[in-house]
Order: sequence, then structure tokens, then C-alpha cells
Amino acid sequence: MEFVKEFATFLYQKGIIKFGDFTLASGKKSSYYVDLRLVPSYPHEFRKMVKYLENEIAQNIGLGKFDSIVSVPTGGLVIASALAIETVKPLIYVRSKPKDYGTSKSVEGKIHDGMEVVMIDDVATTGGSVVNAIKSLKEVNIVIKDAYVIVNRMEGAEEALEELGVKMHSILNILQITESLHEQNLVDDEILEKVKNQIGK
Repeated sequence: MEFVKEFATFLYQKGIIKFGDFTLASGKKSSYYVDLRLVPSYPHEFRKMVKYLENEIAQNIGLGKFDSIVSVPTGGLVIASALAIETVKPLIYVRSKPKDYGTSKSVEGKIHDGMEVVMIDDVATTGGSVVNAIKSLKEVNIVIKDAYVIVNRMEGAEEALEELGVKMHSILNILQITESLHEQNLVDDEILEKVKNQIGK
């Protein structure tokens, strides 16, 4: 858990996670905002995060158990690219919508029937973008059983993926982050309560 504490503190100190009143892309209100697209601007922490992710995948499912790493642009793709280099695994990605020129593909990269992939994304809230990507992969006979996210916002993504037969793993969730910051007196009781209310805990 040492990594979780260190990483949570790093996210807070660098303003990658902020607490307050925010409106998300979906229009939903949130008591915090997390933007992991800032992490690659800190190469040491970024590399630590990618190595931790690699170790988690190696321990949980084994690096030999899948053919390729897959992601969705853009946040997750940066992490997946770094992971693909570290693990020497092929990388493919799923477009949010097929391009309307050339080959009109929605899945980019070398694929074949029955290949097994592991999905990587940065943040999961309700799981919408990952659910759509999983459906696109299944349409071209790609097998996916596991998805890894860095931060689980605990608002339904896990359940949405489960319905598609995909297990979602997260490096840390919003409750772990907030509780860790609260223990270190970096955030107050009110912030912790707001986060708990938001996720219904």
C-alpha cells in the first residue's frame, strides 16, 4: 500500500486531483476532479505508475496470458503506450468512432480472430468509453477478460464491465486516495464526507 499513499500524495500536491465543485464532461456534478493526463509531465512518477501497473498485471493474470494491450484515446493510450514498451507487447487502440476515410476501422493495429487483450484506461467513472471499446473489440472477435484503470471513481464502471464479462482492476480508487490524504491531514472531514456521499458509501 506504500505506492498508493505516495501516489495519492503526489496527485494532490501537483494539483492532479482537486477537491471542490466541478462539472464533468457528462454534465454530472462532482466534489473532486482528477486529470491523469498531467502525470506524464512528471516522468519519474509516471514511470513508477507504469511499473506498478506492469507488476499488478504480471501478478494478477500473467504477462504471458494475453497477446496485446489495448486502450482508448487519449488519456489511457499514453499509459498503454508506455506499458507496451515496458512489457514488449503489441499495442492496439479503439477509436471512439470509426474514421470516415481510408479503411474506416474502429480498431487500429494488428489484430486477428480470437486474440486476447488487456484493456488499459486512466480513469473509470461509469465505464462508458471502455464499454463502447469492449463492444467494438468483440465485434471483431477479440477476446477481453480484464481491464485495468489507474483510478476507479466508483460510480458504476466495475458493474458495467462485469455485465460484459470483463473484470475491472484498479490501481487505486477515489476512496483510498481521499482516505490516505485525510490520514495525512491534507484534506478535512468535510471533503472526505463529500466524496463518500458522491459514491454512496
